[in-house]
Amino acid sequence: MPNSSILVADDEKSIRLTISQALSSQGYKVSTAVDGSTALEQLKETPADLLLLDIQMPGMDGIEVLQKAIAQQPSLKVIMVSAHGSVDNAVDAMKLGAVDYLQKPFTPSELRELVSRVLEREAVESGDYDAQVTNARQLAGEGKYEDAIAIVKQCIGSHPENAAGFNLLGELLEAGGDRSEALKNYRVALDLDPTYTAASKNLDRAATNPSSKPSF
Repeated sequence: MPNSSILVADDEKSIRLTISQALSSQGYKVSTAVDGSTALEQLKETPADLLLLDIQMPGMDGIEVLQKAIAQQPSLKVIMVSAHGSVDNAVDAMKLGAVDYLQKPFTPSELRELVSRVLEREAVESGDYDAQVTNARQLAGEGKYEDAIAIVKQCIGSHPENAAGFNLLGELLEAGGDRSEALKNYRVALDLDPTYTAASKNLDRAATNPSSKPSF
């Protein structure tokens, strides 16, 4: 699924660069994190469709990051990246919610094939939630706010625990001119996740600068 957002968490710069180049060339939106704590902060700021997560990192290890990331964003897909000798840990990680694993060393083609397979498979299994969100953002970019709002409301109906859904609905409502309802949805997002930076920034911006608008 081109245009999907992917976060790569690995303490090895060469691995981050290799993965980023291999996936960016296929149209994916790739960001990177040098450790688990940074990855979790980035996911709070900007939820991703897929997390490529190294099992062995300094500080917070991959298993702990996996559990926290899924608790933070239940719809997140996670592929564990394992070095030789840590495959057992990768299998254990799948029991905790990871959808697959990739063993080092790997080729760019192996990486791209696995990522494509996981995103396509998970979109079907999850009722196409992430694809619907992507579609809503594309419609918003075209100024079709009512259509986008209808889609996001359906997503919220299936995932009412997801703060990102309410934040996006707030952005769409605000862009469409309904600032009052937008503020309500930003507050709902923060009630669900008080640490959700994107919703906090949107609420502050919309409350203090009524003429401002979110961008898509």
